Amino acid sequence: MYKKGDFHIHSNASDGKFSPKDIVHLSLKQNMDIISITDHDTINGINEALEESKKVNIKVIPGIELSTLYKGENIHILGYFKNSNYKNSNLQNFLKNMECYRIYRAKKIIENLYEFFHIKLDADEIIKKSNGIIARPHIAKAIIDAGYDYTWEYIFNNLISDKSPAYVPNKKLSLEEGIKLLKYSNALVVLAHPVLIHNCSIEELLNFEFDGIEAIYYSNTPKETFRFKNLAKKYNKIITAGSDFHGITKSDGLHALNIGDVYLTKEYIKIFLEKLNQT
Repeated sequence: MYKKGDFHIHSNASDGKFSPKDIVHLSLKQNMDIISITDHDTINGINEALEESKKVNIKVIPGIELSTLYKGENIHILGYFKNSNYKNSNLQNFLKNMECYRIYRAKKIIENLYEFFHIKLDADEIIKKSNGIIARPHIAKAIIDAGYDYTWEYIFNNLISDKSPAYVPNKKLSLEEGIKLLKYSNALVVLAHPVLIHNCSIEELLNFEFDGIEAIYYSNTPKETFRFKNLAKKYNKIITAGSDFHGITKSDGLHALNIGDVYLTKEYIKIFLEKLNQT
């Protein structure tokens, strides 16, 4: 039986620092025996993680974190796939279109940074380093690497925030469309980090076809974790947990948790796998 699992980890297939292969070995060092890599809007790192996991004593569940929109608020949903269902052609085509739009968006933000703030960056080089799944953290890092004297926090709050003239909105799925897309691939669908949702009722969201809620999350207070666990029980949802690990340190401007600093225990892992129809 699996005893310790982290079901929310990002690799450099999206905006994480480490490769999927590295994630597998870092997880082992943190005494994980089951994990899921849930990169933003991409499944590009899954195969590498699965291949590496065969060489060592750890189970990898194919996963993804989709960005969706509901009543004007960003709602992230975690999808966990049974076996090779993540290779569903409908899902792959959608993610490819998202990737193309991300590249367009990044180029436009970089153009705007030069126009409004006289910050000159090499878009092609940034895209190359990001493996094509480019997001604002890649641009923020490029600004710092180029020698501009801004902190990570200042860049996000002033240069590339949604209030900045350089900002370009991301293309968003509706919440309903995101759930439907994952369900079509026979995925387990979980509401990600409800503690970060401020303008929508969690109770209202749980009336959608979610299978679970990420009730255990690094920025929860004990009171919030208690509340989310109770909501899971009330709405008959499974519970998941994750560190939301990116491998980025506090000096980079983000939380510095390790894999497994927030984790799911064996009783919840058992329920998760039963729901996923795995053992």
